Amino acid sequence: MRIVVVGDVMLDVDLSGEATRLSPDAPVPVVDVSGVKRRAGGAGLVARMLAEDGWPVTLVTVLGDDDAGRQLEAHLAGVRLVSGPSGHASPVKTRVRAGSHPVVRFDQGCGKAPVPDASPAMLRAVEQAGVIIVADYGRGLAANPQLRDLLARLAGSVPIIWDPHPSGPDPVPGVAVVTPNAAEASKAAQACASFQDPVTHDPALQDPAAQAGRILLEQWQSRAVLVTKGEQGAVLLRKGSGSPQAVPAPRVEAGDPCGAGDRLAASLAVHLLAGRDLGEAAGLAVHDAADFLANGGVSALPDHASSSAPAQDPLNQAAPHNQAAPRRRPREPLLLARTVRDAGGTVVATGGCFDLLHAGHVRSLAAARELGDCLIVCLNSDESVRRLKGPDRPIIGQQDRAELLLALECVDAVMIFDDDTPVAVLERLRPDIWVKGGDYKGARLPEADLVERWGGRCLTVPFHPARSTTGLADALAKVG
Repeated sequence: MRIVVVGDVMLDVDLSGEATRLSPDAPVPVVDVSGVKRRAGGAGLVARMLAEDGWPVTLVTVLGDDDAGRQLEAHLAGVRLVSGPSGHASPVKTRVRAGSHPVVRFDQGCGKAPVPDASPAMLRAVEQAGVIIVADYGRGLAANPQLRDLLARLAGSVPIIWDPHPSGPDPVPGVAVVTPNAAEASKAAQACASFQDPVTHDPALQDPAAQAGRILLEQWQSRAVLVTKGEQGAVLLRKGSGSPQAVPAPRVEAGDPCGAGDRLAASLAVHLLAGRDLGEAAGLAVHDAADFLANGGVSALPDHASSSAPAQDPLNQAAPHNQAAPRRRPREPLLLARTVRDAGGTVVATGGCFDLLHAGHVRSLAAARELGDCLIVCLNSDESVRRLKGPDRPIIGQQDRAELLLALECVDAVMIFDDDTPVAVLERLRPDIWVKGGDYKGARLPEADLVERWGGRCLTVPFHPARSTTGLADALAKVG
């Protein structure tokens, strides 16, 4: 079943560098640009995420006949693209960052655009969908009358996730779920003729996001509204259901929230396509979005502009037992686990701080990978390491630790968690095999009861006592 993404695309450009001085012409920072990264944004980013996860995806959009449009096509390699002419310049959004801090963003070709035509090929591609994501970025495609009529007809039989934009039209009636963020929901609710400050004694409806969602559920005539609230998670309101459902988000350290809404929409589509209930799908999607940010967000997406390799079907992702599976990084850990498991493979997981990666770690990880068809490392966050090891640890930050682990051929994905134990992350991941070092040999692993609840096993791999992070850290301290 193919996922079809419908919506506006733009070229996103990130200029990164350091700012160590002010301009002599004006009191503004001078950024010495050391890196330039381009990628498909908007609906293109949603489609790229799905392709990276191995899902069959079609992007239905319009492109400008210009250099930015041709760059967008290159950055959408691996995505089945069905496009028509936009009739105007391709929008380009350029962000300038100094270190981890945004300095300025400037937009080109982002003025109000006319509603583009939808070609017969575009409409046919939408009709072939098993699930549809409408990624509206206010550039007019979601307002096309033919496309809207088709989406309205399909809404009763095909799950449609509608990610709205303040400059775009209302969703068509009957879609499965609309996913505004809290600011978008508040603005849209206040624009409704029926808006009034609600007076309620229901604690669940005292949340402004829930209040706005309730108004929009009636205004948009959708089956559900999921209002996202950043680090506070989301709130889900469903037609015919009395109380809103709070959807908590795990605590993560993430500097750049760009792409979180796109990740959430993509994950919702995957979970609904798998037949999950909307409530469960929403909870998983919120966690997927948090994992995406914790693992580097859009900055960690690989550049496939020079590649023309087609996206791989998820059923072909799991390799025969004890062989390395074909990998397309970065891969969301939960989606990887589901892909491998659905293909009949064995999901192996292990955990730890992995501060100062050493040969003992590498040998243990390689041994763990030999036990199944993918290895997911559950990595303690920086805050978790500090609580476990003391204020001077970790020596290496969580993003660098994750990057080093992913550089190992035996590691397929990294899942950062903030708790002192891996219990909560194991509940979400549910690996077939949970691996610990051989220093537990002869003792029952602390997580054994939990893992056995879903039919999993706990195993140990050889431990190398001559090598330890603490010993290396002490040796480095003496040298320093």
